[in-house]
Amino acid sequence: MINRVSLSEVNESELKDAVIAIKRVTKVVKGGKNMSFSALVVVGNGNGIVGFGKGKASEVPIAIKKGIESAKKNLMRVSLAGGTLPHGVVGKFGSGKVLIKPAKEGKGIIAGAAVRAILQVLGVKDAVTKVLGSNNPANIVRAVFAGLSTVRSREQIALMRGKSPSDL
Repeated sequence: MINRVSLSEVNESELKDAVIAIKRVTKVVKGGKNMSFSALVVVGNGNGIVGFGKGKASEVPIAIKKGIESAKKNLMRVSLAGGTLPHGVVGKFGSGKVLIKPAKEGKGIIAGAAVRAILQVLGVKDAVTKVLGSNNPANIVRAVFAGLSTVRSREQIALMRGKSPSDL
């Protein structure tokens, strides 16, 4: 149950973006090598909506712009509890695994660069994370999103169990 969000539901002016990785890629063709740049970008409104995208172009700014446009098409809503997540999650993608746990207020985001960027644009202020396995930024980002897609609020869990949130 992934909470997809359409761009019409979000005010585009409040979306913040963060570049996670830029790499130079080469395609070998008959006449030589074609160089281009690939950008991995994440966007979010700082209030529980986040998305990621990849862009590729012959120049870095254009690749970043394409990545932002791609990320705006892949937005999803994540339930937050104050400035942190309601519960811990483990996201897996390929050989990458990311553990994200809620933290007490004031602890801050303890994470590597890729996970930190995602959590900051999402609006999380306190969390502890650990990346296990692959350190490839693309796999880490997909693993984080796989984990964030499983986050449920107290109200959602109570509704699934047929109870009131105060019973939990």
